[in-house]
Amino acid sequence: MPTASVRYAGHLRTEATHVASGTTILTDAPLDNHGRGEAFSPTDLVSAALGSCMMTIMGIVAERHGLELAGTTFEVTKHMVAEPRRIAQIDVQFHLPAALGAKERVMLENAARTCPVALSLNPEVRQEVQFIYDL
Repeated sequence: MPTASVRYAGHLRTEATHVASGTTILTDAPLDNHGRGEAFSPTDLVSAALGSCMMTIMGIVAERHGLELAGTTFEVTKHMVAEPRRIAQIDVQFHLPAALGAKERVMLENAARTCPVALSLNPEVRQEVQFIYDL
């Protein structure tokens, strides 16, 4: 079974439907590349996927070890370059509970850096990840 079914809606917009759940995601080309910028661009989704994957893997590890990560937040910043137009760097900044001990922090940070999306991106895409324990 396919993962997603995607329809080109015209005007540089796509509508992707997750086959198993029926949820949809719209994409638009960004303003700096002929688009309307009214939705995530495909490269925005790649960047958000990196942070979401890292957070999911940390969540799995946290559940396994009885750690609470509810309320954790993260921001993702994408850096593009031209010639060829591509993602050059993705910055992910996590804000995690300050109560986590040194052992737990190392375990979670290692888990994040080995998520499937992080390991799947081209090595030329720099991944700058910060873990800030301030919640």
